[in-house]
Amino acid sequence: MIVVLKPGVQEEKRTQLIEWLKGMGLGIHISDGDYQTVLGLIGDTSKVDMDLIESLDIVDSVKRVSEPFKCCNRKFHPDDMIVEVGDVKIGGGNFCMIAGPCSVETEEQILGVAKAVKASGANMLRGGAFKPRTSPYDFQGLKDKGIELLKIARQETGLPIVTEIMSVSDLHLFEDVDVLQVGARNMQNFDLLRELGQFGKPILLKRGLANTLKELLMSAEYIMASGNEQVILCERGIRTFDDYTRNTLDLAAVPMLRELTHLPIIVDPSHATGIARLVPPMALAATAGGADGLIIEVHNDPIHALCDGAQSLRPEEYDELAKQIMKIREVVAK
Repeated sequence: MIVVLKPGVQEEKRTQLIEWLKGMGLGIHISDGDYQTVLGLIGDTSKVDMDLIESLDIVDSVKRVSEPFKCCNRKFHPDDMIVEVGDVKIGGGNFCMIAGPCSVETEEQILGVAKAVKASGANMLRGGAFKPRTSPYDFQGLKDKGIELLKIARQETGLPIVTEIMSVSDLHLFEDVDVLQVGARNMQNFDLLRELGQFGKPILLKRGLANTLKELLMSAEYIMASGNEQVILCERGIRTFDDYTRNTLDLAAVPMLRELTHLPIIVDPSHATGIARLVPPMALAATAGGADGLIIEVHNDPIHALCDGAQSLRPEEYDELAKQIMKIREVVAK
């Protein structure tokens, strides 16, 4: 349920209403816009007397929300959320470019890629320290050593770091990581999502291989309901019957999510296609479609990459793509 207050409401009366609603055992999500304040009521609202609340002189309207997701619902928060990572802003018209290798391999590799993508305009550095792999015999990542190498790259370049967390037991290793990524395989790891809700760091939440948009938003709800509103959604392709690409990039998800939620939405064309030559056109299409950012895999030697070399761009290819993306952004921003 949402309660829309009239403009210019006295702070004392607003506080009294909020305390009264909390007394009913409800959580209150407050969204202060330029022209109105929206109170999102979270919990069992079946016993709330809508007519009584609507009769109050400070209330403009009361509406029930049918969707199961509340905290991340745009009806609760009409204005776009802006997630801030240091000086980098994602959402609300701010476009973010995240780039780097699928996995951290060596200090030389991650430093070289970090410096290259920064020179091309990237805002953040991605790199996998913990790698979920289909085969137990594939490279699983450098783990805590990989995180330390990412920190070195951050110190050298100033780029905030984004890396994937796979287990609650590893949370202590991520205290100094700027953005924690929840991969597609963990999108519905609800124990992990709850813990991340209390961790206080921005979370990049990737859509699962076969999950609906509602399920993605419900996963975001787990994080936000636990206290962390800094969530970035990521469309990274879903598994369909097509066998020419790794996944099928659902670009329609971007404008659809824009209607449903206030959270920033970025796109991962690398995992969506699995083929390096398809990454640039899909990145440009995502930019034109209104995405708030892109996360793209870049490797200085894709042929010898320990993970996902086939979908990784070379630094010079990323540099050319970044220039094209900026041209698209100039058109979209008008």
